[in-house]
Amino acid sequence: MTARYQQRAAPTRSAVGRAAPARAVSADVPGVLLFPPLLYAIAFVVGLLAQWARPATILPPSVALPTGLLLLVLGGLLASWGRRTMLRAGTNVNPASPAKALVVTGPFAFSRNPLYVARTLLYLGLAFVMNTPWAILALLPLLGVMHYGVIRREERYLDEKFGAAYRQYRARVRRWM
Repeated sequence: MTARYQQRAAPTRSAVGRAAPARAVSADVPGVLLFPPLLYAIAFVVGLLAQWARPATILPPSVALPTGLLLLVLGGLLASWGRRTMLRAGTNVNPASPAKALVVTGPFAFSRNPLYVARTLLYLGLAFVMNTPWAILALLPLLGVMHYGVIRREERYLDEKFGAAYRQYRARVRRWM
């Protein structure tokens, strides 16, 4: 892997030049509130329950279905690209595992969170395919939970782990798109 592609986390040094004790593996994670796919699933189930209790539609089915399918395809392609890029960089995709590299290429050159953008597109695609506005309404609080309970925690973790390299990346690449 090239330096342009990633930066490996280096051990920290104490004031006298000795290597600082390694972090415990369990501490070397962002500490996200809940596994992101589970958050999206919970919000979608809430939307489906609301749809069951009070049926409504977003658009005529002839418009909602193709819109949903397009969003599903775009979300799937972006998710696949982002996952392949992270695996190629030799880092973990799961936020419950330590980051091994700062990935700044592929979709990460355009968004700091392409996998969450992809998940949101997949969520919206399902909402349109099922033609339920309640799932879209449930997405709004979900995005707040994602911002404060997942993304901000990941950003603090990456800043601590990768330092200046992450701050430079954050300064040039937007959080979403």
